[in-house]
Amino acid sequence: MTRVVAIIQARTGSTRLPRKVLSEIAGEPMLGRVIERVREARLVDDVVVATTVDSSDDPIVELASERGWRFTRGSIDDVLSRYVDAAREHEAEVIVRVCSDCPLIDPALVDDVVRPLIDRPELDYVANNMPPRTYPIGLDVEAFRRDALETAHREDHDPALREHVTPYIRQRPERFHILGLNHPEDLSAHRWTVDEPADLQLIERVYGALAGSPGHWTSVLDLLDAHPEWSRLNAHVAQKPQHIEPSR
Repeated sequence: MTRVVAIIQARTGSTRLPRKVLSEIAGEPMLGRVIERVREARLVDDVVVATTVDSSDDPIVELASERGWRFTRGSIDDVLSRYVDAAREHEAEVIVRVCSDCPLIDPALVDDVVRPLIDRPELDYVANNMPPRTYPIGLDVEAFRRDALETAHREDHDPALREHVTPYIRQRPERFHILGLNHPEDLSAHRWTVDEPADLQLIERVYGALAGSPGHWTSVLDLLDAHPEWSRLNAHVAQKPQHIEPSR
């Protein structure tokens, strides 16, 4: 059996909303919401928090220790090496990359992304956010083989790329076997991640309306269709690049 480990990168040093991963959503830290959602994925064997060695991230380690979450500590800026350390320590064969500021991450989507890697040995990398994006921002899932991650770690010497973990793989379809999953409808205008207070306000409304259990991501979509004014709460927030894509 292929060992699938979800690695959730988390730190407190967000510039736009410091300590956002510890912000409470319906009585639970946002990081906890992400972990509980990812744990529901049927194809994920383990979940690990990858934080940094910086003392500012001690609260994340303390929370992880209290909750019994697995965690590793690594580089502040070299997130690629942080992922490699976590993958090695927890013997991952397939790694799922999820960010800690996406509390509506959907376990079914996680399984959708992981399944092709299990079923098709020739694939190295699968994601649901390859350009052109079709899923809402905040439902981003990437899954890749440990060998591909190790190759990027050895060969990628660009600090800007290493901060984003997977651009070295994403930019080389001639070398890595890559699969992008798209939704039939373009829903990329929806913003369900947390970078600013307005984002958090929207997520809190969603969790409150759905009694702390968002369920399948389409339930969130139905809710926001019924309350279009909610999506306007964070419509002004600009998305920072999550990947550095090749020029076209």
